[in-house]
Amino acid sequence: MTPRKVYLDNSATTKVDKRVLEAMLPYFSETYGNPNSLHAWGRDARAGVDKARAQVAELIGAEPKDIIFTGGGSEADNLAIKGTTWARKEKGGHIITSAIEHHALLDTVRWLGKMGYDFTVLPVDKYGMVDPKELEAAIRPDTFLTSIMFANNEIGTIEPIAELGAVCRKHGVLFHTDGVQATGHVKIDMKELPIDMMTMAAHKMYGPKGVGALYVRKGLKLSPVVHGGGQEFGLRSGTENTPGLVGFGMAAELAADRLVNGEIDNERRLRDKLIDGLLERIPESTLTGHRTERLPYHVSVCIKYIEGEGMLLLMDYAGIGVSSGSACTSGSLEPSYVLLATGLDHATAHGSVRLTLSKDTNDEDIDYVLEQFPPIIEKLRAMSPFYKKS
Repeated sequence: MTPRKVYLDNSATTKVDKRVLEAMLPYFSETYGNPNSLHAWGRDARAGVDKARAQVAELIGAEPKDIIFTGGGSEADNLAIKGTTWARKEKGGHIITSAIEHHALLDTVRWLGKMGYDFTVLPVDKYGMVDPKELEAAIRPDTFLTSIMFANNEIGTIEPIAELGAVCRKHGVLFHTDGVQATGHVKIDMKELPIDMMTMAAHKMYGPKGVGALYVRKGLKLSPVVHGGGQEFGLRSGTENTPGLVGFGMAAELAADRLVNGEIDNERRLRDKLIDGLLERIPESTLTGHRTERLPYHVSVCIKYIEGEGMLLLMDYAGIGVSSGSACTSGSLEPSYVLLATGLDHATAHGSVRLTLSKDTNDEDIDYVLEQFPPIIEKLRAMSPFYKKS
C-alpha cells in the first residue's frame, strides 16, 4: 500500500502555485523579448517586470523603485552586506549580526572580516531571540551596519524587529534583515518598521526558485556586486529573468491576499495542533524556538536519544517529508550551530526535526503525521543504548 504523501519541508522550498505558473508561462515563448530592448517585444516584457516589481512592493508596503530584483535570497544578502560596506567605507568598519543567521549572511560577514572589517556576532537566548539591549551595547562609533534576520529558518522564532531597528536608527546605524522566511507569511509594512534593507525569495512563498529581491529604503546608496549592463537601477546587472520575476510578482499578490483572508490563521491553528500533538505523544521531546513568537507554519522539536538522519529516512519511507536541524545529513558530525546557540547540548541537538506546513496542509495531513511519527521514534529509541523506557 502506497503511504499518504505529506510534504512538511516548506521552509526549504514551496510548491509553485498553479496561478503563479499560469502567469509565468507566456513569458517563456510568447512575450519573450528582452525587457531592456526598446521594440514592442521588449516593451511587453518590461511591462511584466514592472508589474512584478509593483506587486512585490505592495506586499511589504514599499514603493516599486525600492525593490531590487536578484537571483535569489543569498544574492540579495550579499548585495545588502557587501554593497553597503563598499559604499560606506568612510563611515566605519564594524558590522553587527547574530549567531543564528543564514550562512549566506554569516559567511559574507566572515569573508569581510578577512578583508579587514571588524564584526560582532550577538548571542541569542534559549528561544533564539536577540536582545535589543545587547545590540545597543555592541554598537560602537565605527558601527555602520547591523543585520538580524526577521525569522529563523530552523527554529521559526520571529525576532523583535521593530525594537532592533529602532535601536539602530537611534544610533545612525543601517539595519538589514533577512526576511526570506517571513515575507508573505507575516504582515510586514515598511511604512511602519525601521528597516533599511530586507531580503526576500520567491520560492519560500509558492513562487519559482532562483528569484529574489532586496528592499532598499529610498535614498540609501549601495555599490553593485554584479557589474555589467546596469540593470536594476545599476545595482544588479544581467538580463532579467522575466518569467521568474512575473512568477514572483504573482506569488506576492497571492500572499497579500492570504494575509487578510484568514488562511494564515488556519495555518497557525494546524501548527499548534501539530506542536501539541508531538509533545503529548513523544516523551522527552522539546519545542525549539519561541512558542508564540514564531512563524505561523513552523514546527521544530528536539527528541532525545535519536539521530536526525535515521528519523528523516523512516519518515520519508512513511511518505512524510521533513528536515533535520542536525548537520549530520551533510556529512558533518556536528549538530546545528543554530541549536547550539540556543544553549542545547550536542546530544539533544542531534535529535532535531523541522516540520513546516504549507497553505495546502490540512487536518488529515497532521493526523497522519501524529499517527506515524511516535512509532518511528519508539523504533529508533529501541536501538539506542541510552534510552530506558519508563
